[in-house]
Amino acid sequence: MSEYGAPERKFHRPEKGLVVSDGHVVEGYASLFGKTDQGGDIVQKGAYAESLKRLAARGARVKMLWQHDPSQPIGVWDEVREDATGLWVKGRILPQVEKGREVAALVEAGAIDGLSIGYRTVKAERDGKGKRLLSELELWEVSLVTFPMLPEARVAAKADGLDGDWRDMAAVFEDARRSLAGR
Repeated sequence: MSEYGAPERKFHRPEKGLVVSDGHVVEGYASLFGKTDQGGDIVQKGAYAESLKRLAARGARVKMLWQHDPSQPIGVWDEVREDATGLWVKGRILPQVEKGREVAALVEAGAIDGLSIGYRTVKAERDGKGKRLLSELELWEVSLVTFPMLPEARVAAKADGLDGDWRDMAAVFEDARRSLAGR
């Protein structure tokens, strides 16, 4: 068993938009501070600071994966940092990789618009409402994904007209999740 527990994932559709330029450079927020996700977790400001310091000290990078699949790296994150809003990332989808070309086309078309973090919880506590407040996370990877866990976060690529459709689909999934949880 590891020191920090089982790996976890947080799906996120960037509220401020995932910006795509040159067909392969992507940037946006992979996590927002203070927002409750569908799992009832809230990431606190500073939750990534120690992890990012440890990665930098060993010259390591946060991995860019496709759908959290460790066998499908699709690019590199050139910048990963915290600011007042959340965890901001900027990187390059590698067109030299077959899956990278596919993902770049999907992102550019607006078919993929979510980011998700892969991490281990180091420090967390429950608030009086049962929400888990995540104060320190060991960040492993940031994936481009189909369905993010934080519905209000969205990606803005060239197919901006799809934003409403994604919100509608997220609402349907949330209603289904609540219905199943009530059984």
